[in-house]
Amino acid sequence: MAVVYPKTNRLVARHKDVQDELERVTFEIAVRAEEILVQHRADGHSQIEVEEGRIDKYVVLSDERRQKAALSIEYGRQAYTVKRQDRYGNEFEVEIPAMDGLYVLATASGLPKKRKGKVKLG
Repeated sequence: MAVVYPKTNRLVARHKDVQDELERVTFEIAVRAEEILVQHRADGHSQIEVEEGRIDKYVVLSDERRQKAALSIEYGRQAYTVKRQDRYGNEFEVEIPAMDGLYVLATASGLPKKRKGKVKLG
């Protein structure tokens, strides 16, 4: 019977060859994600970034405006209405149309696309 020591996983994860492969794969996913995002971006503020943890690396769809645009880009959104004011103080409503998700990160990484909404069980 084999014995696995607790620090073995960390040692393997930090090995130079493993880190080199992780960097290569992360770079490939980031390039594919950027290609997908650029195809659909008209004047967007979202971008693809690579974040580094202590061991892992992450490809992130970043949203500088902090309006959950990255979430809407990845998974889509339902139509909704927002109230606005013009410069004279007159209030009006603007309908934001529904949008299908682009699944930028899921597609770039080869992961299955997960749909939002209710899941039927049984």
